[in-house]
Formats: sequence, C-alpha cells, structure tokens
Amino acid sequence: MANTTSETTTFDKTFAIDEIIEDAFERIGLNSVAGYQLKSARRSLNILFQEWANRGLHYWEVANNNITLVADQATYTMFRSTDDGTSSATAVYGVDDILEASYRNSNVDTPLTKINRSQYQALSNKTSTGTPSQYFVQRFIDKTTLTVYPTADSTNASKDLHFYYVKRIQDADSTYTDATDVPYRFVPCMVSGLAFYLAQKFAPDRIQAMKLYYEDEFQRALSEDGSSTSVHITPKTYYPGS
Repeated sequence: MANTTSETTTFDKTFAIDEIIEDAFERIGLNSVAGYQLKSARRSLNILFQEWANRGLHYWEVANNNITLVADQATYTMFRSTDDGTSSATAVYGVDDILEASYRNSNVDTPLTKINRSQYQALSNKTSTGTPSQYFVQRFIDKTTLTVYPTADSTNASKDLHFYYVKRIQDADSTYTDATDVPYRFVPCMVSGLAFYLAQKFAPDRIQAMKLYYEDEFQRALSEDGSSTSVHITPKTYYPGS
C-alpha cells in the first residue's frame, strides 16, 4: 500500500497560542497549566516578540505603502495604533522603522537618501522647499515619523512618497485560540524562546539548557529568513611589476 500524506502545509496557521504555551511548559517539565501560568506565559510570549525586534530585521514584517506629499509639510507620522492617532499613510500602523523611500512621479521612482539625526541637524535651512531628496526617521514610543528634505513645494504636492517599512510583530492577545504573527520558519525558536523565558520563572534548573536550545534555533531561523539573491564573484586581475 502506498504511503499517504496529509497534503496540507498549514501547521503554523493552526498552531494556536494555547498549544504554543502548552508545548513550552512541557519542555520545562510542567504538564498541567493553571490560569495564572497561562496569563504569565502569554505575557512572556509578547516580551519575546519585542526582544526579537532587537535581534535584526524580520523580513516577513516588511511592507510598502505610499504617502501623498503635502505642500510645505515636512514631517509625516505613522502611529503605533489607531488609538494613538491617524497615520499619514493609509492603514499603516505599528511601524518599527522605515527602510527606504523614493519620490514617485508618474510611476517613475527617484530614491531618497536616508540620513541620521546628526546629518539632519547639520542642514542649514530645514525650511527649504523643492523636490525631496533625503529623509530622516525618528522612532518614538507611540509613533514613527518621517521627515523629508527639502520640504515638498506646490509643484511636488500630490506626488507620492513610496516607502518600505518594518512592522511590529502583532501581539499575542487573550484570545488563546488565535495563531501568532510568525512564519513557520520561526515556530521552533518561538517555542524554545518561550520555554527559556518560562524556565526563568518556573524551572530555574533548566534555564541554561533552554537558553542553548533557543539561541541555536534562533540563529538557524535568522539565517534562513529573507530572500536569497544572485552573487557574482569576479577574480581580480593582478599584474606584478617587472
């Protein structure tokens, strides 16, 4: 009889938060989870997601959108949530950082240069108007702002600023039957990371072991994340002097 398979690839889609917590607790030797432990684990899972933001770029959270330039307006804001305010870009909330931006005119893109705070501060006339060529990003608690330079003038008003940004990982909320905002590649290190966090509270003797598992699986996931590109290596021609 031929082997049969499930013909599905949706485990990560149906791997709910309560099962993630259950698996993490089992790894530290706890098989019966009480109400407080469930709440504590969900809190730790959210802390873990925020810790990932300090670990590098998460490509599954990269998205793109447009901002319509407004004459004489230099700064555009993307809020953490709708409760914090209305973002300048339609339906864009929870922005962690803006990676790149370009000025779009009649579907022709001109890349803008990203500058840091010191470079922006060094600009002598920040009220200059014209076609934007640079942008400066500030990351606050409840919002991320993008400031263009020069400020768009009336000729550039209604043109688009096209940008790529990194979103924050969505929270694990109190609906424990929800899935997480994590791709399948990161499921193993997510569970290992949660087990490591829970060991610090419920199984101190297993902290070191859980940390080793977590770091190992996280590095594998991180190396697999993203999309590969072609690499061309050209040998350097060297002619020794006579």
